[in-house]
Amino acid sequence: MKDAEILELYWGREERAIYETQKAYGNYCYSIAWNILYSREDSDECVNDTWLRAWNAIPPKRPGRLSLFLGTITRNLSLDRWKEKHAMKRGSGEMELALDELAECVPAAHDTQAAVEAAELERMLNAFLRTLPERECNIFLRRYWYVEEYSEIARRYGMKLNTVKTSLFRTRAKLRDYLEREGVVI
Repeated sequence: MKDAEILELYWGREERAIYETQKAYGNYCYSIAWNILYSREDSDECVNDTWLRAWNAIPPKRPGRLSLFLGTITRNLSLDRWKEKHAMKRGSGEMELALDELAECVPAAHDTQAAVEAAELERMLNAFLRTLPERECNIFLRRYWYVEEYSEIARRYGMKLNTVKTSLFRTRAKLRDYLEREGVVI
């Protein structure tokens, strides 16, 4: 079923919308949750919560890209769940490692202007990503959006592990330079 047809089911408040969404995007959303949480139960719960959030958001929202809309919901729910579980301890998984890697080039928000600065930073990150060649951008997103392991990225793109690490290192350096040129204090 196409996205437009699925969205019409939501707008018609037909329960079949959830079934069709699960069928079309279940594996996609589960992989996002899994790469963050590494827990079957938590991943399943986040995916199920995604369907509920989508049901409650559509209407009034009419997402342009259903996959991006659902992926964002799943990612945010998974990150919230991850933060809950790691509030009192530091984990040693890919999520912690990915966040540490990005910390060297993306500033943390600690004051009352955090929301405004976060929105501006998001705009700058999107602008930066548009400057990258497609493959470099995809590798960066695979690591820092989907939180995939280096080895999975290497397998996906037929690259050596060290090549992936080097690519990400160089892209982070470009991001740091880009943000500094934009006036972001790191």
